[in-house]
Amino acid sequence: MHFKFSGYTALRVYGILLQKRRCLVEKRRLGRTEHNSTVVTFGAYSIGKLNQEQADIAIQMCLEYGINHIDIAPGYAESMERVAPWMPELREKMFLGCKTPMRTKDDAWRNVEDIMHRMNVDSFDLFQLHSVIDIETLDLVTSKGGALEALVEMKEQGLTKWLGITGHGPSSPSTHLEALRRFDFDTVMFPVNASMYRDFQYRKDSDLLINFCNENDVGIQTIKMIARGGWGDGRKDCGTWYDPYRDQKDIDESLWWLLSQEIDTAPSCGEFSLLQKVLDAASRFSRLPIAEQESIVSTRVSIQSEPKLAII
Repeated sequence: MHFKFSGYTALRVYGILLQKRRCLVEKRRLGRTEHNSTVVTFGAYSIGKLNQEQADIAIQMCLEYGINHIDIAPGYAESMERVAPWMPELREKMFLGCKTPMRTKDDAWRNVEDIMHRMNVDSFDLFQLHSVIDIETLDLVTSKGGALEALVEMKEQGLTKWLGITGHGPSSPSTHLEALRRFDFDTVMFPVNASMYRDFQYRKDSDLLINFCNENDVGIQTIKMIARGGWGDGRKDCGTWYDPYRDQKDIDESLWWLLSQEIDTAPSCGEFSLLQKVLDAASRFSRLPIAEQESIVSTRVSIQSEPKLAII
């Protein structure tokens, strides 16, 4: 099924067709949270620069596919304003994961209050430290007066059930492993895809983190599911800061490889026009044999390298 998103009429047609062919997505337990998250999370970054009518289409599409987990952050443009009209319905149907980019306790608390106002919510299922990409940043957020103290207080006050940490970049897996040695986070979120696994060190660090998380019941969320490289000097024609795969076959291969790893869930791509393709691929997923997984990694060719994602 492929649709041109042209407003309320398209939304109605889409809903009617999917009622006839409901496509549900596999669920996995998100570590100790005990939430059975769909293997694809609704990545709200994709609706941040859309108008409300377009955002409504994306949200309805996710609901029709049975998506039950949303990932959102205050820096995702107007995404919070776009989901606010859907509360409390989304709050009842989706596990709500949010994050703060702030580094100090006081700034984090102010950010949390602003987020709650923007989204029209009074609590979260999961609240995370956002974009902790290196040890220097980890030192800041875990120091006395750091943002982690605000998150701990949020949990004590019943504003969130679980605490997590997220990050981008080549050093995020090793940084998150160190974070878990310092504090018992309930979840992690970091980049994983077949193109990145061509980098020996990144693969080694990611596997160490994934194994540690699974041994200690820490939920694993992964990002950049269909990133194929950087933009270089080319024309940027998607809403993502990296160059994503666009063809259904490539998206199928990328997502099926990712979901064949020992991870729990992955936020959907940040490009609205690719959301349906990602959800369609997720609805048809079956685990790939090890040999096929390795073949995908070894045959990946990046049009443009992206050092920020360890894509060479």
